[in-house]
Amino acid sequence: MNVTLASLSQQTGLTVLDHLEQSVTIPVVDGLQAQGDLIVIPHSVVASSVKPRSDWIPVPAEGIELLRGAAGGNPHTLVAEPGTCRWTTAVTDADGLAIGMFEASAVVYLLHPEHGGSGCAPGTYVVRRQRERDGQRARLVAD
Repeated sequence: MNVTLASLSQQTGLTVLDHLEQSVTIPVVDGLQAQGDLIVIPHSVVASSVKPRSDWIPVPAEGIELLRGAAGGNPHTLVAEPGTCRWTTAVTDADGLAIGMFEASAVVYLLHPEHGGSGCAPGTYVVRRQRERDGQRARLVAD
């Protein structure tokens, strides 16, 4: 099934900015993907450094806000059909960048007002803050 930005926005009640093409089909990826200051990594890639502890909760129909941009900016929201995804913030992360993990048994979506949507194929993923290098220093990406 092809999900468009307009249909996902309508289904969730989450809006996106007018400059985005509403009729575009949202791509579904089973690998690494980034959305502004957030990066989604298949757990298999970082399994040795990121472990879930417990406290998994089901992702509700209205979604879960994973991260909000700096200074009260726009939210990155994980949305899924009921019963197909669970989320936890209880993770052990060697780098301190992980904000959580999700397990999906069906395609799930990340929705952001400025960046639009991206899909994640079924699987387990780690959600991290993105960082960038400035010479020898690293800093978190601010979106």
